[in-house]
Amino acid sequence: MRGNFDAVRDFLDPEVKWHGGDPAAPEACRDREQALEVIRGAHARGGIGELVDVVGAGEKVLVIIRPPAGGGEKAAPVANLTTFRGGRAVEMVHYPDPEDALAAAGIRGD
Repeated sequence: MRGNFDAVRDFLDPEVKWHGGDPAAPEACRDREQALEVIRGAHARGGIGELVDVVGAGEKVLVIIRPPAGGGEKAAPVANLTTFRGGRAVEMVHYPDPEDALAAAGIRGD
C-alpha cells in the first residue's frame, strides 16, 4: 500500500494469475509483470484504498479493502483471495463482494 514494489515483486510467483473469476478474460493478469503494472497504476492514481481486514485460511489469504471513493462517498469494500504456494502468491481472485470471497475461502462472514 506504500508503493514498495520490490516487496510486492518478491511475494508474487513469476506466473501469478490475477483475475475476477475467469483467468482467460482479456483483462486478467497472467504473470508477475502484468500484476505489477496494475498495482503501479492503482498506486499512481492515489492508491488501492484502505485496508479493512486480512484473514488467513490455510494456503489462502483474504484481503478486504475499501477502494478510494470519488465524490466524498465511501466506496463499498472489495476483496482479493490469494493462494500461496512455496511462499509466493500463485493466484489472486478479485471479488466485488467480500462475502463471496469469504465463502470461496470456506470462511463464514461475521
